[in-house]
Amino acid sequence: MKKFIITVAGKEHLSYVPDVENALVEASKVKGTGLAKRSTEYLTSKITEGKAVIALSEEGEFAGFCYVESWGHEKYVANSGLIVLEEFRGNGLAMRIKEEAFMLSRKVFPAAKMFGLTTSLAVMKINSELGYKPVTFSELTDDDDFWKGCQSCAYYDILFRTNRTHCLCTAMLYDPDKE
Repeated sequence: MKKFIITVAGKEHLSYVPDVENALVEASKVKGTGLAKRSTEYLTSKITEGKAVIALSEEGEFAGFCYVESWGHEKYVANSGLIVLEEFRGNGLAMRIKEEAFMLSRKVFPAAKMFGLTTSLAVMKINSELGYKPVTFSELTDDDDFWKGCQSCAYYDILFRTNRTHCLCTAMLYDPDKE
């Protein structure tokens, strides 16, 4: 099994932003991913704020990424943009990145409910293992800025037409008060 370095991203990882952005853009083009694109500036801010997790091969090659966002006055947190490059899949890397992002979120936002939207069965399984439960969209944040982030997703028209009640994504929630 290939070895990886998985860590909270910092300024020393800013050179990987183009790799992360490209990986998200390419993944967003694949039917069924439901991934939203993110700008260079946005990804840079997540890294410099210490709100991102990066995975690198032992050789320093970019392998995967996830970032943390807070919404509704920090009452809700999402671990978003989980990406593992195709050549590194099948090594349990997505789970390890998501675990690190989960721990980072719990540390920085201990009282927040954590949620995610995904069309990926693999991500649903990972979220379930971390204690997330499927919920209706009404149980998620009502923060308009969060929902604006869905605009670059291929399925946004469904979300918009249904007034944020339906999408191809599955909503999942981790509530620390219920654990």
